[in-house]
Amino acid sequence: MEKFFTVTFLGTGTGVPLKNRQAPGLVVQAGDTRLLLDSGSGTAYQLARAGFHYYQFDHLLYSHFAHPDHINDLAELIFANSYFDPVRKTTISVYGPKGIKNFLKNLFVLYPVLGNPPYPITVHELEQDTNSVNDVIMETKPLNHQQSPCLGYRIHYQGKSIIYSGDTDYCDALVTLAHKGDLLIVECSFPDGYKMDGHITPTEVGQIATQAQVKKVVLTHLYPPCEQVDVVSQVKEHFGGEVIRAEDLMQISI
Repeated sequence: MEKFFTVTFLGTGTGVPLKNRQAPGLVVQAGDTRLLLDSGSGTAYQLARAGFHYYQFDHLLYSHFAHPDHINDLAELIFANSYFDPVRKTTISVYGPKGIKNFLKNLFVLYPVLGNPPYPITVHELEQDTNSVNDVIMETKPLNHQQSPCLGYRIHYQGKSIIYSGDTDYCDALVTLAHKGDLLIVECSFPDGYKMDGHITPTEVGQIATQAQVKKVVLTHLYPPCEQVDVVSQVKEHFGGEVIRAEDLMQISI
C-alpha cells in the first residue's frame, strides 16, 4: 500500500514535565520533504532517538511562540546546525504567526552566539496563507489560543492532507481547516470536566472531527490529568471515526 505521509511524534506532552511525554514536536514526511512542526524542550534529542538528524530539516513550522513548550528547541536547532560536521550551507526557513520575526531577533539578543550562523535563516510570518515546499502545500489559519497568536497547519500532498492544530480552543477556523482531512492531529489538553480557556476537551475534539468530516484523529498535547482518564473513549462518544492517543516516538502512515 502506498504511503503518502509518515508522521513521527517526538513529543506528545506539554510544558508540565512527564517521564513518558516530552514537550510538543512532530515530523511530517511527504515524499522526500521533511517538515518539523513545533520544537518544544527536548525535541532536538528526540529527533536523534527517532532516527533523524537535525541537519535533515530545512523547514521549521511553529504554531505559536508565546509558550516555551512549543518553541524552546528552536535555539538548540540553530545552534546544532552551526556545528562543523557536516557544515550546513542550505537555508533554514522558519514559519510562524506574526511576531515570530521579532521573537527570533530577541532570541539572538539573548543568545548572541546564534545571531551569525554560517548558513542563511529566513523567517516567514503567516496568517491565512498558502505556501509550498517542493511539492507539498501548506495552508495556515489563525486559531483561538487565549491572547497568543496561534496557527493551525494543513499539509497537502498528492491528494491527501494532514491537519495540525497546535494549541487552540474550539473555533470554526479549525473546523474549516480540517474539512474532510485524512488525519487531524489535535490537542486534547484536559479530560471532560477540566475545561480551560484556550484548550480543547475530548467532547470538543469529537464535535470538531464530526463537523469537519475527518477520517482519523490523533490526540496530543496531553496534560497529566489525561493519564488518568480514557480520553479516546470520551472523543468517540461524539465521533465515529478512528481515534488514537499519541505516544512519544510513535509513527503513523497514511
